[in-house]
Amino acid sequence: MPTTFHEIPRERPLTPLLDRASTPDALRRLGEAELETLADELREYLLYTVGQTGGHFGAGLGVIELTVALHYVFDTPDDRLVWDVGHQAYPHKILTGRRERMSSLRQKDGIAAFPRRSESEYDTFGVGHSSTSISAALGMAIAARLQGSKRKSVAVIGDGAMTAGMAFEALNHATEVNANMLVILNDNDMSISKNVGGLSNYLAKILSSRTYASMREGSKKILSRLPGAWEIARKTEEHAKGMLVPGTLFEELGWNYIGPIDGHDLPTLLATLRNMRDLEGPQFLHIITRKGKGFSPAEADPIGYHAITKLEPVKTANAPAAPKAVSGPKYSSVFGQWLCDMAAADPRLIGITPAMKEGSDLVAFSEKYPERYFDVAIAEQHAVTLAAGMACEGSKPVVAIYSTFLQRAYDQLIHDVAVQNLDVLFAIDRAGLVGEDGPTHAGSFDLSYLRCIPGMLVMTPSDENELRRMLTTGHLHNGPAAVRYPRGTGPNATIETELTPLEIGKGVVRRQGKQTALLVFGVQLAEALKVAEQLDATVVDMRFVKPLDEALVRELAGSHELLVTIEENSIMGGAGSAVSEFLAQEAIAKPILHLGLPDYYVEHAKPAQMLAECGLDADGIESAVRKRLAQLNL
Repeated sequence: MPTTFHEIPRERPLTPLLDRASTPDALRRLGEAELETLADELREYLLYTVGQTGGHFGAGLGVIELTVALHYVFDTPDDRLVWDVGHQAYPHKILTGRRERMSSLRQKDGIAAFPRRSESEYDTFGVGHSSTSISAALGMAIAARLQGSKRKSVAVIGDGAMTAGMAFEALNHATEVNANMLVILNDNDMSISKNVGGLSNYLAKILSSRTYASMREGSKKILSRLPGAWEIARKTEEHAKGMLVPGTLFEELGWNYIGPIDGHDLPTLLATLRNMRDLEGPQFLHIITRKGKGFSPAEADPIGYHAITKLEPVKTANAPAAPKAVSGPKYSSVFGQWLCDMAAADPRLIGITPAMKEGSDLVAFSEKYPERYFDVAIAEQHAVTLAAGMACEGSKPVVAIYSTFLQRAYDQLIHDVAVQNLDVLFAIDRAGLVGEDGPTHAGSFDLSYLRCIPGMLVMTPSDENELRRMLTTGHLHNGPAAVRYPRGTGPNATIETELTPLEIGKGVVRRQGKQTALLVFGVQLAEALKVAEQLDATVVDMRFVKPLDEALVRELAGSHELLVTIEENSIMGGAGSAVSEFLAQEAIAKPILHLGLPDYYVEHAKPAQMLAECGLDADGIESAVRKRLAQLNL
C-alpha cells in the first residue's frame, strides 16, 4: 500500500530508485517488485518539489501508480500517451527527464504547468483545457494506421473531463473507425461508480485477458452463422457485465469496457494494461483513484488542495514579520458578493457556472440560493445555451466563466444569445494575463471576439467598485452584456453597497493634462495615472469598449496631440482598434499609439513579469509614450 505523508517535506528526500528511473527507458529496466517503492519515492518527491514552487498537485498525487504503470508497460515516447488536463501530469514530467527542472515549474523561462510538445518528446499533445485527450489520441491512432505503424495511442481522461460533449463525440467516432486505442477514465470522485474491490479487480483481469478476447471472437464467428444467436449471446454478456460493472454506456457506444479497478493497486494495473495493450479496437479502462492520494490533508480536502502556493521559509523566533502590501479584495470575491446582493433584489437572477464554483466565487450564492444555482460541469457550450433558454422565459441568467473557457462557447454566444438579443450577462473572470498557468489560460482575446458581435454591451472595470457597478449595469440591460475582469486583487477602492448602474457608453476623465491622452480600458488605470504624473497627461477611464464613448474620443482628439490606448487584451481587434476605426470613420487624422498584448503567446511567469514584458507596467507605458512623442517631435 502507498505510504501516507502528513506534511510537505522541506528538505529534498532520498529517492534511490527514482534516481535510477530518470527516463522511461530506465524505468523499464527496474524489476516489477521495485515499482511500489518507486511510487512512494515519486509521491514524496512530487510533494517536495511542488512545495518549493507552488502549483497543482492533488490530481498528480492521484495518478502516481498509473503514471508508473503506463511508462512501464507502454513503449513511450513511441507509444503515444495523451494526458487530459495537465494538472495530473507532474509525475509524468518527473519520470520523463525533467526531474531536475521541476524547481523552475511555472516560472519565467522554466517548464510549463501543462504538457507541451516543444518541451519534451514525451508530451505528445499540448494541454490546457479539458476533454481533448480522446480526440487527440484518436487522431494519432488513425495516423498510425495510415502510416502502417503499430504504435499505441493512450488517452488518460478524468471523470470531470468526461462531462464535456467533446469527449463523447470522440468516443462515438472512435468506434465508427474501429480505432486501435485505449482510453483510461481516471475516476477520482467516484462520480460514476463505487463498485471497486477484489471481485471487480478479478473480473477486470479476466475480461481484459487475451484468452477471453480469443474465446469471445471465436464464439462470435460460430454464433454468427446461426440466425439471431450472436445477438442473444451479446446481450446476455452485456447484461451479465452490467450487473457487476457500470460500463453499459461505453459498451453501447462500441467500446470494450473493463473495470472499475483500483487505480492505486499497481499489480492489478500492470496486469490489466498488459492485457489491454495488444487488444484490437477501441478499449476503455475505468480506474478508481483518490485525488491527493498519499497526502492526508489533500485526501481530506481535495478541492482546497487542488493546488498550493510554495512553502515560505521557516521564520526564526525573533524575526520581524514582513509588512503586508495593502490590496483590495479579489475581483472574483467582489463578483460573488454582487451576485448574492442582486439575487436578493431580483428573484429573476440565476447563476450558472461550468465547473468553476470555487474559482469564480459562487460558493455563497450556491448555499443561499441553491434552487437558482446551476453548475453544468465542464460544458461551456451547454452553459451558454442553457442561459439562453432561461432568458427566453423571462429569467435573468448570469454566466460566470473564465475568459479562456468562453472561447469554447463562441458559437453559442453568437447564435443562441446575441442573434436573439437575449438578456444574458457574462461575468468573464481571468481576463488578461493570468501568470504561471501560461497562454492556454490567459484571457488575451475576449475584447477582440466580443466587440465584433452586434448588440453586445462590453465593459472593462478599472477597480472593484467599477466592477460592481458594471455588473449591475449589465444585469439591468436589455440584451447580452459582458463584464471582463482580471484574476487577483484590485487597488482597494471603496465599494458602494448600493446596486447603482452606470450610464451606458460614457467614459470618465480621471486626470486632466495636456498634449497626450491615455485612454484606458480596464485595470491598467492605476499604472496610467502614475505615468500621467510624469508626462502631465490626461487619463481617461473609458469603461465601455462597446458602445464606445465616441463623443469623448472626438473631444480628446481635438484637444490632444497624441492618443494612447491601453488594454490587457490583444492589440489586434481590441479596444484600441475600436478607437482607430472610429477616427478613420470620422476622417479624423490624429497620431495614435496602441498598447496591449503582442501578436505572440506570452509565456508563463509571474503576472508582473508578463506585464513588464508586454510594456503594460508604468515603466513600459511611459517608455513607449516618450518614444512616440519623440518620433512626433513633441
